[in-house]
Amino acid sequence: MRPARDGLGRRPGYGPLVTIRVACPDAAATQALAGRLAPQLEPGDLILLEGDLGAGKTTFTQGLASALGVGEAVTSPTFVLMNIYRTERFDLAHVDVYRLDRLSEVVDLALPEMIDDGTVVVVEWGERAAAALPADYVHIRLEVDDDGAGRTATLDAVGDRWRRRLEAWEAAA
Repeated sequence: MRPARDGLGRRPGYGPLVTIRVACPDAAATQALAGRLAPQLEPGDLILLEGDLGAGKTTFTQGLASALGVGEAVTSPTFVLMNIYRTERFDLAHVDVYRLDRLSEVVDLALPEMIDDGTVVVVEWGERAAAALPADYVHIRLEVDDDGAGRTATLDAVGDRWRRRLEAWEAAA
């Protein structure tokens, strides 16, 4: 039997191991943040994106893909559920679970198997899918600032794999 988990797949009492907040005054800054995170990615990584409509989840993924050398346009997979892009190091799956009603539909996408095979998976509306995914990931919450122009990104490392990398990433900034 699996231990109980919260809405983000964490066991009760186990919050994020590292939390970093970054101001993103515009879309270019959101993409730049993703570009700074891209070198930290390893095959089989999981990124869960959270934020309201228009908060910058796809913009973040566009910056990530660009930094990884993806030359094609990266668009929201809201209606197709998943787009896969090839990089030199691994495949990048961009998933949107907004329209899914049941956790079983997330399981049907075979994301855990893709992660096991070395695909880096980025999930928009990731908090909806966390319970069906591995519990070692970086959770990125994008919040629209009060002025409506900028964003604040909060990166939470959940699991040792991401804790070490985010600590090094923050120290190098």
